[in-house]
Amino acid sequence: MWLFPRYCSLIWAASALLRRNPLGRSLSTHCFGTIGIVHSPYREKFAIPRQPGLVPGGKGRIELLPPYNHPDTVRDLQQFSHIWVLFVFHETLAQGWKPLVRPPRLGGNRKTGVFATRSTFRPNPLGMSVVALEQVLAEEGVISLQISGHDLLDQTPVVDIKPYVPYADSLPETSAGFASEPPSASIEVQFACEAEEQLHEKEAQYAGLREFICQLLSQDPRPAYRHNQAADAGREYGVKLYDFNVVWTVTADGFHVLRIEQM
Repeated sequence: MWLFPRYCSLIWAASALLRRNPLGRSLSTHCFGTIGIVHSPYREKFAIPRQPGLVPGGKGRIELLPPYNHPDTVRDLQQFSHIWVLFVFHETLAQGWKPLVRPPRLGGNRKTGVFATRSTFRPNPLGMSVVALEQVLAEEGVISLQISGHDLLDQTPVVDIKPYVPYADSLPETSAGFASEPPSASIEVQFACEAEEQLHEKEAQYAGLREFICQLLSQDPRPAYRHNQAADAGREYGVKLYDFNVVWTVTADGFHVLRIEQM
């Protein structure tokens, strides 16, 4: 049913020419199959939280694929409140990797080493996120994990899942360079009358949608170099969530949601 297990060969074939050391010798490669697929409200890269945990209202689901969709693979997983999800940056795969990147936390203009960032443009296009595990479901032969607080694009291929273990994975006394504090989320979000009406209709299907949109926009998903530009006032942006597009604009008081368009 799913074609995503074939990402294994596609990933390594597409990047084979890039994986050479300075002496020109080919480096060893390893192939990983896809074990699951993400179903997420985030339908494009723009506006996805830049780290997991920043938008708790972002709900999602990981559907396990055969032969991993067996109850035995998730036995006792419900005992853990959070999990590590290892996945493929499938949307940026074709663009390859760069030794220097421009992380948003440095304003989007200063370059730094790829291994000092969590950029999607990596030698091997793998990401890892800690997400809250809400529920493990087994329905009609489908095994899925309900998650929240994630930063995963819809249809993201998952290559592994591991339990989050606090005593080993939480190191509060460490340092984190230029990302030592979470980004500010103090932008006020308001809704126009038209958007209020549309939101009321959507919330019947998507519970907590208002809070989710407010959490998402308060992170300011615009490119970092536009955050302090006065010329950005009045400019319209769109955020694709689920099956609709949230259109909002920049005002002196924050962000103003104008309408919610069906896609």
